Formats: sequence, C-alpha cells, structure tokens
Amino acid sequence: MAYPYKKMTEEDFARIRSFTAEDRVWVGEEIPGEYYHDEMPEYGSYPPELYVEVLNKEEVSAIMAYAYKENIPVVCRGAGTGLAGGATCKYGGIMLSVMRMNRIFPVDHKNQTITAEPGALLVDIQAAAAAEGLFYPPDPGEKTASIGGNVITNAGGMKAVRYGLTRDFVRCIEAVLPDGSILNFSSNVVKNTTGYAVKDLIIGSEGTLCILTQVTLKLLPAPTCSATLVMPFKSLEECADMVPKVLELPFVPTAIEFLERELIDIVERTLNKPFPVQQGEAVLIVMYDASSRQELDSAVEAAAEAALSNGAFDCFIADTPERAATIWSVRGAILEGMKADSVSQEECDVVVPRSRIAEYVKAAKRIALSHGIRVEPCGHCGDGNIHTEMLRGPEMSDEEWKTATHACLTELYALSKELGGQLSGEHGIGNGRLEFLKEFVGPRMIALYKSIKLAFDDKLILNPGKVVEFQDEQENM
Repeated sequence: MAYPYKKMTEEDFARIRSFTAEDRVWVGEEIPGEYYHDEMPEYGSYPPELYVEVLNKEEVSAIMAYAYKENIPVVCRGAGTGLAGGATCKYGGIMLSVMRMNRIFPVDHKNQTITAEPGALLVDIQAAAAAEGLFYPPDPGEKTASIGGNVITNAGGMKAVRYGLTRDFVRCIEAVLPDGSILNFSSNVVKNTTGYAVKDLIIGSEGTLCILTQVTLKLLPAPTCSATLVMPFKSLEECADMVPKVLELPFVPTAIEFLERELIDIVERTLNKPFPVQQGEAVLIVMYDASSRQELDSAVEAAAEAALSNGAFDCFIADTPERAATIWSVRGAILEGMKADSVSQEECDVVVPRSRIAEYVKAAKRIALSHGIRVEPCGHCGDGNIHTEMLRGPEMSDEEWKTATHACLTELYALSKELGGQLSGEHGIGNGRLEFLKEFVGPRMIALYKSIKLAFDDKLILNPGKVVEFQDEQENM
C-alpha cells in the first residue's frame, strides 16, 4: 500500500517555479534519468514528478512549506554518490537538488572551523582547509561527494581509525524542517549540554528528518608529514591478526586497510593501476600522520618491526606523496574495478569488532560460495568496517542473481549480529537495506525510530520509505 500522497498537478508545478525559476525546474520526462538513482541503481530507480535545483535556504523553506501543506513527498539529493539507494523518490513527488548551494565561506581561524553549504564537494572543503594550513580529516572514498551528503549519512572512510567519523567534526547545522521552518542546531562552540543533542541525531539521519542548508565543521592543524606502509602476508588470517598488533603500538595510525591479492589483480587488470607490492595473498596498508619527522620515523620503525615479527614477508614504506598516492590509488579504485570486472554488484557494508574480522571474512566467503556468488571482501579493518563485495558473473540470470544475493545478505547480516557487529558501517540503510533492518535491531528499536521520524515529520513527506516504513499505519498520516 502506497502512502496517500498527492499526485502533483500543473498548479503545483507552477508554484514550485514561482518559488525558484523556470530554468531550474524540470517536470516528468524532462528529468534526466541519471537523477533517479545513486551509484547503486540496483536499489531503485524511481522518477520524481518534478526536479528542482535550489539556490538558498529561503527557496528550500518555501518548497517544504508548500509540500507540507499539499502533502507532496520531497527527497533531497546531493551529488548522487550514495551506495544505499537513499536519495530516490520511491513515492514520486519532488526531488530537490542542493548542488547549486555550494558556497564555502572563509576559514574561521579563531575557532578553527569552516562553514559551507550542502552542495559543496568534500574535495573542495579539504582543499579550502589545506590552503589555510588546516586539515579536515573525514576521508570517505568518494571525494566528489557533497558535504551535505557526508553529514546526512555520517560518512566515515579510511582515516576514521585516528580521527573518527563526520559526526565528530560537525559543530553546528542549519536546516529546514518538513513544515518549512528554518532552525539552527547547536552553534560554533566546543561543548554544549543545552537540551537534547538534536544535532547529533540529524547527522546520519539520511535526509528523513530535515534538509541541511549549512554546516560548520571543525578543523585540525595539518600534519606536516606522513607515511604509508604495505605489509604483505601469506594469508588473510595473518593479515587480520596484525591489526591488533598495530593498534597496540604507542603510535595511533591514521588508517588501516586490508586488500586480498585477487582484488588488487582486478584493479591492475581492469584499470591499469599497478600496485607496488607483488608479494602476499593479502596486504595490510597502514598510514601514519605526524607533526614531526622524528615522530613519524619512530612510528614507521615500530610498525615495520612489528610486521616482520608477526609473519609479514616484508614492509614496503612509501614515504613520499607520490609513492603513497600509488598505493591509495589502487585502494580507492576498488569499486570502479569491480564494476569493470562484473555484470553487476551488491555490497554488504557491515561493521564487526576488530577481533572478529578474520572470522567474519572467512565465513562470508563460505556463505557466498554456497549461493554461487563470487565475493571480494575489503575494508577499513582499523574500525572493523568490512565491505563484502558480491560480483555477478555473465552466466547468472537476473532471477538467479536476485535470489542468491538476497539469501547471501540475509546470512551475512545474521553473521554480523552474531559476532557483535552492526548492519551498516558507513553507507547507511537507505532503500537497499531497509528490509533487513527490523530483524537486525528488533521491533522496539523500530518503534523508537518511528517516534523520532514522526516528531520531525508528522506527515511523512521527507524522503519517505527510507530507514523506517509506515505501511499499514494510516492513523499516523
């Protein structure tokens, strides 16, 4: 049963144009097909009735107030780089793009912060901070993601081991609520115990509670030097066992990643990106940042000695930006390489305790094989976030692929829960993982999620059908 939303009319289209401009509104078949989905089209391609590009919070407010009054669903879209089907119009209505709201304001040196609109790209935020000798640490793999998308999905990335997630760097948020109200959540202060921590609730809410229109982010002094180490091992188990050894050292790593040789070979073969280390069936990649060369040398020496003492064939040290870039270029090309090497892909983005990484990966391979699926795990093993990439071969029919991946995902999520993990480490729930959420968190937690959703959005018009579903609950409409 679909939610009882209003079907948009020519009058509605005219009103949205009156709030914005004729050349920033597209209707029906005028809307380009690439706006219907994110980077995982398998999670849905739903055409909106109207697509609009907004320029400021006033336009967002006017559109939301009208949509609230007329009961029209609205989905906010950033750069469209998500991997969970989060920014898709399951129930039609309005797709609201914030990509023209992309201003980055001057760095506030006194508070060590930077403020930007949601359409600003992560790569541009990082560059603006670096130009002022500062550093914005969150570093998810997709650098052309919008900062609003990063915040609203609480993006993580490879440097989360040392620096944390996006949530750890958000000082304050300006946002528009479903009824058009404009509110500020917190302010540019270091600590705040004024009422509920609503700002932190919004971060990671996947566009279901409000539309972010401005965000202020904490910056750090830029590290003056860094190095990347590649530790090749004869097996994934030995590679994973090295992770706690690295974390026990008196130097905090910036990133710890693992890659199996088969995945490296895929990137080398399909994208012509050579990896500098040819030894080992699995490699551990460790990055260190430091404020002095002496500190960096001490960290590198300790890590290299630990690697060799724990079974590594060698320890390749990339101590120049060019050498390090070669390594991280291969790691960053994993998704692109898998797309080039398969008909389609599915991903299980679980997070498990670091002590259970090897156990999860071995079991995941057995599970995938039992369903006839080729699987390539990789991930941020410093925080236990494992990307279990399932690849479809040309021999599988659509129905076989759909059935096999669903069965595989069901078992993988159950495995994650059994090992003390969580359903998603950084890509969120969106549309792709919605059907698995209730079983994972339980009915009481789902009831709590629904209460939170209704507190913000009593008409359920903002990104409906994501994170929580209200089917068969017309009394809430």
